[in-house]
Amino acid sequence: QVQLVESGGGLVQAGGSLRLSCAASGRTFSRQTMGWFRQAPGKEREFVAAIHRNGDFTYYADSVKGRFTTSRDNAKNTVYLQMNSLKPEDTAVYYCAARDSYLTTSYYYTSWYDYWGQGTQVTVSS
Repeated sequence: QVQLVESGGGLVQAGGSLRLSCAASGRTFSRQTMGWFRQAPGKEREFVAAIHRNGDFTYYADSVKGRFTTSRDNAKNTVYLQMNSLKPEDTAVYYCAARDSYLTTSYYYTSWYDYWGQGTQVTVSS
């Protein structure tokens, strides 16, 4: 069983930056595709970013492209989401997710992932 624990959320002013981390348990991290999703109050969970298991391919939602960057350190079983130029509309609970496979075109869908973290709150004030 894989456990994912997010950290790094908080309150930040618009234009500021935050770096989220997601630490994974288990020995399969380097073989997993990792994703980031977010859910704002009253809205469905939406895709933010995904990274291939060796880190050489990344994908982003249009709403965060150019502002957010995901990376991973397989030696530390950790994936990161660097968020710059934050906007109030980025306010949400951010989740990391893992899938026991290489990256496919299904990375966008919540149902594709096998494991989820508990989420970390990000609040951007105007």
